[in-house]
Amino acid sequence: MAMTVGVIGAGALGQHHVRILRDLAGDAFGGFFEADTDRAAVVSEQLGVRAHGSLASLLEACDAVSIVVPTTAHHAVAREALAAGCHVFVEKPFTVTLEEADELIALAAASGLVVQVGHVERVNRAVRAALPYVDAPRFIESDRLAPFNPRGSDVAVVLDLMIHDIDLVCTLVGDRVSDVKATGIPVLTPQLDIANARLEFANGAVANVTASRVSRERVRKLRLFQRSGYLSLDLASGSGEFFRMRGDLDPALLATQPRALEEFVERIALDAPEAEPLRLELSQFLDAIAGRAPVAVSGEDGREALAVALRIMREIERTLPTAVRPATTDATGA
Repeated sequence: MAMTVGVIGAGALGQHHVRILRDLAGDAFGGFFEADTDRAAVVSEQLGVRAHGSLASLLEACDAVSIVVPTTAHHAVAREALAAGCHVFVEKPFTVTLEEADELIALAAASGLVVQVGHVERVNRAVRAALPYVDAPRFIESDRLAPFNPRGSDVAVVLDLMIHDIDLVCTLVGDRVSDVKATGIPVLTPQLDIANARLEFANGAVANVTASRVSRERVRKLRLFQRSGYLSLDLASGSGEFFRMRGDLDPALLATQPRALEEFVERIALDAPEAEPLRLELSQFLDAIAGRAPVAVSGEDGREALAVALRIMREIERTLPTAVRPATTDATGA
């Protein structure tokens, strides 16, 4: 018998969770809860699904829930869902503090429940296409720039945007962050609006990560340098390229005279099947709770990304002049 799944929060992103899980779960979709009753009525009518009158009602009807509420409410809502015996999918960032993350991970483990965190860029088309070619990258450069949007601006850009790339580079490098250098500044909000971080990993790899929400243009690019070649990924378009040395090249010829790049480098266009990333992500969650696959992005993964993000924020706040220091974010835990 299929597990019944529901959604908590039906705002701009939450409504898409409702739409997709309605389609994926079919008769096993248990509806959603949205605290804004006017919004709940609109989504219920548009998507033809039940809006529960209370969180308790939804949790009683479901075996699993997707949590799409403001970050500050992630811990409280997920804790209540786990206490009710529900598997949980929690949008990024996992929680506000590491203590909150640790409590949720422990609660889930004690009850044998699944926790998955919504780091959707892991299933970006360009990333999926690049994975077969990723081989111990030594340097990664990431740029995520966006025009200002009030949604998400209640937290620093590190937690709003950069955390996507923090999770990606940690996953691609496959080792722990050993050192952080970072700088940033608030521009339009009391929080950090632009940030740059240099992450050094225990294995010697380095990542340079930049995020801005005061850009004129929208940019989401990732570049990876490794012994076997260079990968250039456009996360916005889902496309990418892999450049590697030609197998038929005699390296001695490179010392004889200048040569065109095409003579010694092979270009491979990267491609993966087109798919809605959120649909892939939620499909992974349904597979995990049904025991068909391991958890794609575990609570521990979400905690690690959060830990690095908070470390970046502490480093920035430590070096900022008092006059431009952003509003303090609770970043307890190391």
